[in-house]
Order: sequence, then structure tokens, then C-alpha cells
Amino acid sequence: MKNKSFAAGLKKLFGLYKGPEESFFEDLTDTLIEGDIGAKTALEIEASLRELCKKEKLVSEDDVLNGLYNILLPYVKVTSLIPEKDKVSIYLVLGVNGVGKTTSIGKMAHYYKQKYGTPIILAAGDTFRAAAIEQLKFHGEKNDVRVVAHQHGGDPGAVIFDAGDAMASSGGGLVLADTAGRLHNKENLVRELQKIDRIAKTKASEGCYKKILVLDATTGQNGLRQAEVFHEAIGVDAVFLTKYDSTAKGGVAVTAGKELNLPMLFVGTGEKYENISPFSAENYVKEFIGKI
Repeated sequence: MKNKSFAAGLKKLFGLYKGPEESFFEDLTDTLIEGDIGAKTALEIEASLRELCKKEKLVSEDDVLNGLYNILLPYVKVTSLIPEKDKVSIYLVLGVNGVGKTTSIGKMAHYYKQKYGTPIILAAGDTFRAAAIEQLKFHGEKNDVRVVAHQHGGDPGAVIFDAGDAMASSGGGLVLADTAGRLHNKENLVRELQKIDRIAKTKASEGCYKKILVLDATTGQNGLRQAEVFHEAIGVDAVFLTKYDSTAKGGVAVTAGKELNLPMLFVGTGEKYENISPFSAENYVKEFIGKI
């Protein structure tokens, strides 16, 4: 789970390190931007580190690296979501096509069923793509959980409505609801999500409705733009970061936390259902700067 290119870029930078000189800070800013940290945030990090080095008289490579770690850590927000017993929880899962949204739903179904024994229903809310419905049914079968699905092209709001009713009548549990991700048709998608959002709110028990955005760790600044669209449309409560095992950068967690105040929930590190871990800010930042 290494961010090779960013950590390697930082290592190379420190390999030429002769103390906290002007050229070092300029190169650090470039390296941060290459690591998928947005330019604005990268400049703030560089300015904070520069000030810290001056104030604390940090000179050695280890001290400067520790300083960078301490600056980055508060930028990365983390949360956890645990379904309440005997209540209807609905987690609406958002994200553009291709980020691994449906697979992430399968992983969360496995995680919550195994760790908490939570009853699970999967709701096939991406009625736009026939393949998405079939994929969700496959994950339901593999995890031995119920799937509520309507026909291809049907009303996604009705799917969420029925899934919420089904879970309420069975005594409570967690509905993991898939949604469409056709961002190229943004206006229609936003309208659809806002309608689903209203329905999900009425079907979940009080305080038990959450919206989870799935982001591909390899997409860089595109990931931040996606987060902005979904957050603006209906609000996002947490982020599931996928493909983290294959990413060379992964700075989106820093930028999403700093610029949008979005907390990380899970990280996906492979294709299997078991390849899901609660997000650790400490581990993430250590890996990001090559301290692990």
C-alpha cells in the first residue's frame, strides 16, 4: 500500500537536501502538486513547513520530515459509521462510473455483516445501467444478502423506497444503496440524486441516513472535482477511497479534507471483499511521505 512516486519524489528531494533553503521549499511545492495535492493546499503546506523550520530551527532531514508529517496529519479527516441496532440505516453510495462503486458496496456488505452481524439489504439504485443491477445481484449472492432491484430504466427513488420498507418490516439493519454515476449528464444526475436523497431521508431512522462518496485514489484532482459536484448536490458524509493499492499518489485525501472538510471512512486495497480497512490518518500520512 505504498504511494511510490510521491514518496520516491520526496526521497529524491531529501537526497539533495542541504538544509531548509529556498530551492528546497520550491521543489517541495512541486513535489506535493505532483502527488495530487492541489496547488493552493500545496502552497499552504510549504509556507507552514517553512515557518516551522524557522521557528523550531529544524535542519536535519528527519526533523523536517516529522514537521511535514505533523502539518499534513490534521488536514486528513477521518470518520467511522456503525449502524444502530434495531434501526433502519441507509447508506447512499455515490460516485462516478468506473471508480469501483458497486464493488465497494459488496465490500461494505461483507464488512458490516462480518464485524457487526448487521442485517444487510442492497438496493440497486443505478437503474440507468443494466450491468450495474446485475453486478449488485452478484455481490448480494456472494455475500448472501438480499437485493432489492427493479427493472432497467425504472425509478431509482422507488427502489430506495422499497428497500427501506423491506428493512423496516424485517426489524432494522443496513440498506446499502447504489446510485447512478453518469457525471457527463450532470444536471439530470443531480436532479435524480436530490429526489433519492429526499426519499432516503424519510425511510431511514433518525440520524441513520448517511451519504458515502466513492473516490478512485488514482484520479488526482479529478477526484476533488467529483467530490465538489456530489457534495454540492446533496452533501457527502464520508469518503471510501478505492484503488489505493495501485495508486502512485493518493493526495486527494489531504485535499478533500482540507478544502471540503470531507472525512475518509474506508480504504480499498484490492479486489477481494476482505480488502477493506477503516481509514487511518496516521498510516496514510506516513505512507504518503514515505515514513513507512
